[in-house]
Amino acid sequence: MVTSNDAGLSVPDWPTSFGSLYRMPPMTGGVKFEHGHRMFAEFIGLLTIVLALWTTGADRRPWMRKLGVAALATVIIQGILGGATVLNGLPPWISTAHAAVGQAFFCIAVAIGLFAGRKWSGEEPKSAPDAQRPTLTSLAWLSSCAIYVQLILGGMFRHHGMNLLPHLLMAVVVTVLTLWTVTRVLSRHGEIGPLRHTALTLLALLVTQLALGGLAYMTRVVWNPNAERPAALLVGATVAHVAVGALVLAHAVILAIQSGRYLEPLAKTPRAIAA
Repeated sequence: MVTSNDAGLSVPDWPTSFGSLYRMPPMTGGVKFEHGHRMFAEFIGLLTIVLALWTTGADRRPWMRKLGVAALATVIIQGILGGATVLNGLPPWISTAHAAVGQAFFCIAVAIGLFAGRKWSGEEPKSAPDAQRPTLTSLAWLSSCAIYVQLILGGMFRHHGMNLLPHLLMAVVVTVLTLWTVTRVLSRHGEIGPLRHTALTLLALLVTQLALGGLAYMTRVVWNPNAERPAALLVGATVAHVAVGALVLAHAVILAIQSGRYLEPLAKTPRAIAA
C-alpha cells in the first residue's frame, strides 16, 4: 500500500516519525500508509521476538531454534532496510532488498508454523519412492527459487529500477516450473493428501496471480500511464498482485518441505539399494 500510493517519503525521517518515537502524527494522506506500515511492522517485530524466545526455550529441536533466530534476524534486517530506503530517498535497490527480505521472513514464519503444527510433530510419515528426475523435492525448490527471483524483479519494476520485460519473461519461467511441479504431484503422488492439497492450492493461487498480474499491467501501463495520482483500481490490483505473489511463494516452499518429508529418491529406497 505504501509503494502503490507513492507514500514512501510521506514520513521523511527514521527511526522517528516527524521527530518523535511515540507521538502519533496526523494520519492523513500518505502518512496513514507509511506511519501505519511502521506501526504494524513494530507489532510484527514484537511477535517475532516472542516467537524466537518461544522456540529457544520450549522447542527441543536445535534446527527449530535456529529457525526462530533466523526469523528474528530477518525481521531486524527488514526494519533496517526500511529505514535506509527512506533516509536515502527510496533508491530502487534498497527498496527492492527491503521487499525481498520481507518475503524471506514470511517464508521462514510460514515454515515455523508448519513445523510447530501438531500434525507435523505427531505424525510418522511413510516415505514413498520418487523415481523421477528431477525429484519432486528438487523441482519444488527450483520453483520456489524462481518465484523468489520473480518477486525481486517485480519489486525492481515497482520501484522504477528496471523495465517490465525481465519481469514478464521470468513470469513465463515461473508459470512453466510451477505447472510442471503441480502436474508431477497430481500425476505421480496424488494419493499423498498433504502434497495434493498444497499443489491444488498452489495451482489456484498461480491462476489468480496471473489474472491479477494482467489487471495490474492494464491499470498501470495501459490505462493510467501518466496518472498524477494512483487510481483506486490500480492500487487494488497491484496490492492484490503482490499479496498473492507472497502466497504463491509460501505454498511453493511448503510443497518443497512436504516433498522432502513424504518422498525419497529412488536411489535411497531399499529396493534400489538391493538391486
